Amino acid sequence: NHFVKYLFIFTWVALDFPDLTIVAGHIGYPWTEEAIAVATKHPSVYIDTSAYTIQRYPSTLIEYMRTHGRSKVLFGTNYPMITPAKALDGLNDLGLDEKTRALFLGQNAVRVFRL
Repeated sequence: NHFVKYLFIFTWVALDFPDLTIVAGHIGYPWTEEAIAVATKHPSVYIDTSAYTIQRYPSTLIEYMRTHGRSKVLFGTNYPMITPAKALDGLNDLGLDEKTRALFLGQNAVRVFRL
């Protein structure tokens, strides 16, 4: 089962290399819920939204962004496949407060990548 294998490997890497920053690209698809679980458990694991427009974000990811995952999700575009403008279309529909929006759009990346 790919789900079990993915979750096991992802968790194993996070456990064995706790200082390694891991970013689950492309919202962790097709294992977004599992990526959320691992990111929640491990301080060095994050999720980015590259290659996804806001309209395609799963509801579980949006809820995670609004709550305990507000510092764990990074905005991404996968440019040139998706332009920044297209990736940001619908941002107001996410219902993020001002602080969470700032974290998502850049502050999380600045912290995670030490920019």
